[in-house]
Amino acid sequence: MDRVTKLASERAVVVFTASNCGMCHAVTSLLGELGVNAAVYELDKDPRGRDMERELARKLGGRGPPVVPAVFIGGNLVGGTNRVMSLHLAGELVPMLKNAGALWL
Repeated sequence: MDRVTKLASERAVVVFTASNCGMCHAVTSLLGELGVNAAVYELDKDPRGRDMERELARKLGGRGPPVVPAVFIGGNLVGGTNRVMSLHLAGELVPMLKNAGALWL
């Protein structure tokens, strides 16, 4: 099992970010405001961050940078900023978070 998959399966919501990424901050802030206690991994601060970036790129179909933010809910890759915000605006994010056990209300 690769490191990204292992980390993504350890919590209901996992976000891979970079410390200098504004969109990463927007996504993690949204999740926090919704009451989600996500596990956040800053790839640029992790000694194995480059390897995890390559794993994420493979999971995203070989798409080039940026690969962050990469949001996993219930161990499944949801996507990045556009996908998370689209789900939120469509009213689909909260039910997804509840189903994963990330929200209790």
